[in-house]
Amino acid sequence: MKIARFSHDGALSYGILDEDENELVVLNGDPMYAGFDTTGERVKLADATLLAPVIPRSKVVAVGKNYRDHAAEMGGEAPGEPLLFLKPNTSVIGPNDTITLPPQSNQVEHEGELAIVIGSIAKNVRADDADQVIFGYTVANDVTARDLQKADGQWARAKGFDTFCPLGPVIETDFDAASATLQTRVNGEVRQDGRVSDLVHSIAAIVEYASSVWTLLPGDVILTGTPAGVGPIVDGDTVEVEISGIGTLSNPVRRRV
Repeated sequence: MKIARFSHDGALSYGILDEDENELVVLNGDPMYAGFDTTGERVKLADATLLAPVIPRSKVVAVGKNYRDHAAEMGGEAPGEPLLFLKPNTSVIGPNDTITLPPQSNQVEHEGELAIVIGSIAKNVRADDADQVIFGYTVANDVTARDLQKADGQWARAKGFDTFCPLGPVIETDFDAASATLQTRVNGEVRQDGRVSDLVHSIAAIVEYASSVWTLLPGDVILTGTPAGVGPIVDGDTVEVEISGIGTLSNPVRRRV
């Protein structure tokens, strides 16, 4: 089931995507809290503006160097345990929203990723029970100011600018990670082409590890890592991250003036 958060006629709503009819079946409220009861209304997808499918209530957790090929292209090896960091929830934007290049950086790069959406309070969750606290999955772009990441020696500023965490277009509640592919394109050119199954630390292992550090809250998001092929984005570009079974997240890139 694909869940969208959208605006239509000035109102913010949630809906189930009917892919056969290209319509959104409007829900009574946020399904994470209100369930999947519908209002009986339908909105044509073309008439709706898709928004970030979730706004994390407390945090965006992310995992660094979780594909061996990406760790290698960055000059290292994948760590033995998940390498966790945080992005602020103010970095989140939605489909077709603009990624803004900050004046402090001259080297901003894309990182296409699968994102886990947490659906219930989770603390010290065993890997075998991870599915019980996952609401669904969406597409993410862990936008990074690579020059600042290298200069600072830690990642908070480089990965935390406003607009540096695009999410969307929907949350898929029934996702097959074992067969899913991930592709990032810039102006139509393929930059990243990987498989979710190549994660060094699995989805379940990430949930177990992250929940041993922080209490995960409903709406929190975990970015699972990016495959090889990260590269620069510049003013005027359009970045697309596509994950099979979920959809394509597209964002224009503009330099802040």
